Amino acid sequence: TNQWFLPAVRGDIPPGCAAHGFVCDGTRILVFGGMVEYGRYSNDLYELQASRWLWKKVKPQAPSTGSPPCPRLGHSFSLYGNKCYLFGGLANESEDSNNNVPRYLNDFYELELQHGSGVVGWSIPVTKGILPSPRESHTAIIYCRKDLGSPKMYVFGGMCGCRLNDLWELDIETMTWSRPETKGTVPLPRSLHTANVIGNKMYVFGGWVPQSAGGEISAHDGEWKCTGSFSYLNLDTTEWIGLISDCQEDKSNLLPGPRAGHCAVAVGTRLYIWSGRDGYRKAWNNQVCCKDLWYLDTEKPPAPSQVQLIRATTNSFQVKWDEVPTVEGYLLQLHADSPVPSAAGIPGTGVPETSVLSSQGGSSLHQSPQSLPSVPYPEMKVEHPSQTNNVIPNNVQVSLSSNSLLKVEGKKKVAAAENKITQESMRNHADATGFKESNAPSLLPVCTSSPQTSANVGELHDLDKRTVNPDASVSSTVSSTQTMVTQQAVKTESSSTNGAVVKDETSLTTFNSKSEAAETAYIVPSTRVNTGQTNDSHSSKTPQRQMAPVKTRDRQWYDVGIFKNNSAVVSQFYLLPEETLGIFNKMESADVPDYRLLKKQDLFPGTVYRFRVAAINGCGVGPFSKISEFKTCIPGFPGAPSTVKITKSVDCIHLSWEPPASPSGNILEYSAYLAIRSTQLQENPSQLVFMRIYCGLKTSCVVTAAQLSNAHVDYTSRPAIVFRISAKNERGYGPATQVRWLQDMKTSSSK
Repeated sequence: TNQWFLPAVRGDIPPGCAAHGFVCDGTRILVFGGMVEYGRYSNDLYELQASRWLWKKVKPQAPSTGSPPCPRLGHSFSLYGNKCYLFGGLANESEDSNNNVPRYLNDFYELELQHGSGVVGWSIPVTKGILPSPRESHTAIIYCRKDLGSPKMYVFGGMCGCRLNDLWELDIETMTWSRPETKGTVPLPRSLHTANVIGNKMYVFGGWVPQSAGGEISAHDGEWKCTGSFSYLNLDTTEWIGLISDCQEDKSNLLPGPRAGHCAVAVGTRLYIWSGRDGYRKAWNNQVCCKDLWYLDTEKPPAPSQVQLIRATTNSFQVKWDEVPTVEGYLLQLHADSPVPSAAGIPGTGVPETSVLSSQGGSSLHQSPQSLPSVPYPEMKVEHPSQTNNVIPNNVQVSLSSNSLLKVEGKKKVAAAENKITQESMRNHADATGFKESNAPSLLPVCTSSPQTSANVGELHDLDKRTVNPDASVSSTVSSTQTMVTQQAVKTESSSTNGAVVKDETSLTTFNSKSEAAETAYIVPSTRVNTGQTNDSHSSKTPQRQMAPVKTRDRQWYDVGIFKNNSAVVSQFYLLPEETLGIFNKMESADVPDYRLLKKQDLFPGTVYRFRVAAINGCGVGPFSKISEFKTCIPGFPGAPSTVKITKSVDCIHLSWEPPASPSGNILEYSAYLAIRSTQLQENPSQLVFMRIYCGLKTSCVVTAAQLSNAHVDYTSRPAIVFRISAKNERGYGPATQVRWLQDMKTSSSK
C-alpha cells in the first residue's frame, strides 16, 4: 500500500537511539547499542517480535574470556545463520556523557541466537591475520558464494579521524582477516553510507565524503559533504563498478539527492533507500532531513508461476498466479485454439473499457509531491488498498528504460532524452511504455501516504464498485484463494479447473497435464460433457525467452492487459493489426501496443485458451511463465462450485462449498474427488488420479482419515492434497473447482 503506519508496541520499549546496530531475523528484530538520551552511549540489547509487536530487553551471557561489548555507537551488526557479528564503533572514554573523549574500536564479537526468540550469549572469536584499523560509521555485510560454501564478511569505509575507503574481508569459517585486491574505481572515502547485498553485488550509496577544492583528499579532512554517489562491488570478481558519480549533475531531480545517515534495505532484487540528512558542508551546519523513499530494481523479475484457474464461465475465466515480490505489474497474454479475427486495416479507435480484469489490492508508486519540480506531466495517484482495480489505471506509470542504466519516474518528472527514458502514463501507452530488454538497474522514487490521507485517495479513481466487490462480480473467489480454516493454521489454496470430471459412476478419473513443448493435452471423457484440463504445477524460474518459438505450430499471443495484482477476471483480449501480428510474435523485445487503438475480442463458449504471464519492474518485462490451458464452459451445463472451505477435525476433515453462481437448471448432485497415490502417478507424476469420495445433493461432505491416508501429496508447488468438486444438472457435469489443501512438511512427509 506504500502507507506508513505506527504499530502499537508493548513490553520493554527501548529509548530512542541513533547510530545503533540493527538486524532482522525472520519476524524478529534485534537492536544493539547506539546513542540514547542525553548523549549517553548504550550497550543494551533489545528484541522486537514483529508478529506481536512485543519488545523484550535481553541479557546475553558474558563471554567466557574477556568482557562484554562496551557501550558504543556507529558499529556494524551483521547476521548470518544463528549468529550476529559485532565489529568496531565509537566509545566514550569519559564517564561523563557531556565530556566526550572518543575512542575508535576494532574489537570483534559473536552473538549466538536462540531459535525463534532470545539469545545465548557473547563470545570473542580468535581471529587470524591483520585486524582492520579502528573505525566507526562503516558498513559490514556477509556474503556466501553458492559454489563455495564459506561465508565472508566485508567491511568497507568508516571514520577514524578521517574518512576511509578500504575493504576488509573476514572468512567466518576460518576467522581469518585479509584485504582483497580490487579492480575498478574505488568509491571515495566515506562514512555513514549504506551497503547492501543483492545477488553477488554489494551496493554502496551515499555518506559523508571529504570536501577538498582541488580534489585531493587530506589525511585529516576538516570539512566534508554529503554525496549521492552510487557504486557496487562484484563480490565474486572484487571489481568496483560506478553507477552514479560524485560529480554527476542532477538538475531535474531524477536521482536520490546527496545524503548520509540514511537507511537502505534489500527486498528480493529491489533496494529501498529512505531518508537521511543532507548537508553540503557539515562545518556550515547546513543540513536538512530527507523524507523521500526511493527504490532500485537491480534486475528483471523472475517468471511467475503458471496461471491457475479459479473459475470458468461460458465467456470468462477467473485466474490467478503466485505473486512475484517487488513488481509493478503483470503482463497477461492468451492464445486461442480457434481462429481469432485480426484487426485488419486501421486499428479500432474506440477507447477500451478501463478494466478488463477485476480484483482487489494494489498500489501505485511515485515520489512525494513536495520534492518534485512543477513540470506538466501526467499525475500518478495513490490508490486506496480496498478500492483498487487490478488493471493498472490509465494514470499510473509503468514506463521502463531501454538504454538507461539508472532511471527515475514519478509525478511530473522530466525524461532524460539522451538515455531514451520513456516517461508516459498508461493513458499514453502508445509507445509501449518502454517495455524493452534491459538488464540495467532502474532507480525510482516511491510515494507513501499517511493514515490521515489514505481514507480519501479512493476518490481519485472512477471505479466501478462491481469490479472491487468479489461477491458482485461475475465470478467469486474460492475461500479467498488461501484461507486459514482451523486454529492449527491449516490453509487451502483454491483454483478451479474446467476439468475432465466423468459423468457416470466411475470411481477413478485421471487428469493429464504436459509441458509447454508437448502441447498440454485435453482429456475428453466418454460422456456428453467435453471439458478441458488445467495444469496444476507452478513454473520453475527457468530463463525462458519472452517470445519463445513453439515447436508444433506458430502461436499468436494476444495481450489481455497489464495488471497490478495476481488475480483477474478475463472476458476479453486485444486484437493486433494484421501487419503487426507476425512481427510482434517473432520479436523478443516487442513493444506493448497502445491499447486505446486496439479492438477487443470477447471470449467464446466451449473454446480452449492458453495463458501465460510475465512480471514487470523498472528493468523491464521478465520471462513468461509456463503455459496453462483452460476451456470456457459450454452453455447449459452448471458452473463450478465456489467458496470451498476445509475444516479440520481430530479424525477427519469437512469439505463445504457454495452452489454455482449460475447453475443453468436444477442441480441434481455434486461429486467430490480426492487425488490419490497410484502406480500410474509414479510413472507420470503430471497425471493425477482422482477417486470419488462423495456423491449427493448436500453441499458438504466428510473426508475420513482412511481416505486421507491414501491421498497423494502434490509437490508441484507447496505440498498440498488436491480435491475437486463439480456439479451436475440435466445435461451433465460442469467444470470442477480444484482446491489445494496446503500441508506442512511434517504432515506431507508422513503421508
